[in-house]
Amino acid sequence: MRLVLWDIDHTLISTRGVGRELSAAAFLRVTGQPMREQAKIDGITEPVIFRETAKLHGLVTGRADFEEFAQVLSEEHRTRSGELREHGVALAGAAAALGALDAARVTQTVVSGNVRAVAGIKLAVFGLDRHIRWELGAYGEDADGRAELVRLALERSGATAVDTVLIGDTPADVQAGLANGVRVIAVATGSSDEHELRGCGPFAVLPDLSDTERLVMLIAEGA
Repeated sequence: MRLVLWDIDHTLISTRGVGRELSAAAFLRVTGQPMREQAKIDGITEPVIFRETAKLHGLVTGRADFEEFAQVLSEEHRTRSGELREHGVALAGAAAALGALDAARVTQTVVSGNVRAVAGIKLAVFGLDRHIRWELGAYGEDADGRAELVRLALERSGATAVDTVLIGDTPADVQAGLANGVRVIAVATGSSDEHELRGCGPFAVLPDLSDTERLVMLIAEGA
């Protein structure tokens, strides 16, 4: 099996601020407090973001609080998916990349800090969900750390690390892949530029996903 593990936010899509609004709405519903500020989110999983954001508001939370937050956050995404569609965007080349890899018989799934329901909604809103094998992926509710999510996806898919490529936009994505012996293609479509990403040691760095042919060739190398 050749397997690609996709990150979502700032790799395939950008919510352009709508994601933060939905998180703030869910935070208010669960904690009763407005979200005045949010913890670091780039490359961080949803349970860690929720826990650290709660701390910024003087709150101590547990697993049950996160599970409630995850459910409410999923509800907010479902009921307000129109806002996400209107203001967010599928990033350049994302749809073409997914389609080309499917045509090349590459299995594709998601390794994301998002909870699974939110991950599904985000990609479905932009028509990017058709080629994803959701049951093989790993999501925010599965573990706090990205390296553990990659390990879980390898376990669930039965793929070997040498036949797997992770595609993401943050140093955390690169580190999670390398920790599991997985090749990483980093894309500079988030807050990290090509120089910063290259310094983390990925297999390759691309400015974005627009060069479909090159992306497919990079994934095929070493397969």
